[in-house]
Amino acid sequence: METMQKPLILIVDDTPQNIQVISNVLYGKGYSINISPSGAHALRSVAKQLPDLILLDIQMPEMDGFEVCKSLKSNILTKDIPVIFLSAVTDIEKVVTGFEIGAVDYITKPFRMNELLSRVATHVELKRSREKLIELNATKDKFFNIIAHDLRNPFSSIMGSSEMLVNYDDKLSPEKKLNYAKRIFSSATNAYKLLENLLVWARSQTGKIEFIPVKSNSVDFISEIISLSEVSCHSKNISLSYTGIKYLEIWADVNMFKTILRNLVGNAIKYTPKNGWIEIRSEIVSNEIQFEVVDSGIGLDPVQIKKLFLINEVSSTPGTENETGTGLGLMLCKEFVEKHKGKIWVESELGNGSRFIFTIPISNQEI
Repeated sequence: METMQKPLILIVDDTPQNIQVISNVLYGKGYSINISPSGAHALRSVAKQLPDLILLDIQMPEMDGFEVCKSLKSNILTKDIPVIFLSAVTDIEKVVTGFEIGAVDYITKPFRMNELLSRVATHVELKRSREKLIELNATKDKFFNIIAHDLRNPFSSIMGSSEMLVNYDDKLSPEKKLNYAKRIFSSATNAYKLLENLLVWARSQTGKIEFIPVKSNSVDFISEIISLSEVSCHSKNISLSYTGIKYLEIWADVNMFKTILRNLVGNAIKYTPKNGWIEIRSEIVSNEIQFEVVDSGIGLDPVQIKKLFLINEVSSTPGTENETGTGLGLMLCKEFVEKHKGKIWVESELGNGSRFIFTIPISNQEI
């Protein structure tokens, strides 16, 4: 299998010999396997872990395959799982019924294993292609939303403020002129950050960003990010510091690592009120280096946390000083962390700040 994660196949059959034969062959071809000896057991199994495909026997006691399929197709969480019926029943009406209630295929017993493998591979690939298409459409919709709304806002502010300076220069006090200039600077900065993230994201989606990990001292990059963030921190009187290992070698793509850290720090500044604090931390945990960006900001509720790294849920609430954004930076962080075979997550509580954590393996052999 070329996919990073093995497709999971659920085999539902009340005959142990059938399950053993099919599972052995599929496992040998690189699939992960779950088994269920009954329809009721299958529904409980699916509720715990969604498979990529279900091989479903029809003739089973208590709950037959048709009932199981109807139940799956009536549930919004399971309705898109492809179901292939495996049955000795050859009655054409039964076959038609199977397709009418939502099966994608119907294989009669006894079957040829090569035929089964071919159909399983086809439907798993079709399912993953549909999921990829949904993800691409979500990305496209997000881009249009950013261009139509989020990118328009800073330029509207720039145009409005500059118009006041041009047309009413002789009537404005020095203080008002300075306020308009600050507004222009802030809006231009936000627009630049947004465009930068958009361009990086677009390049990552088209595969035009090379992943080139090299051995580097991550503390140098952390110091650089702190220096670049001084102006933003100063405007809100936020302290930004690093506490951790003084010399920390990592195998990482330099540009990606900086992008991860820059976005997390920028996010922390945005949602930390005036006179707050932000800390960048590092430590070695097992065979990974763990980095943290911790703040005294407004925090997140459980619903917000669940949506943070989902492309179809990407959104952004205004910062503590009404700073704007799109949430796209966090998607970049997730993608780049995963390029390094690392993980990223957040621990937060509404009103009590946030702790964004990401890991990178110590050894380049693990990347």
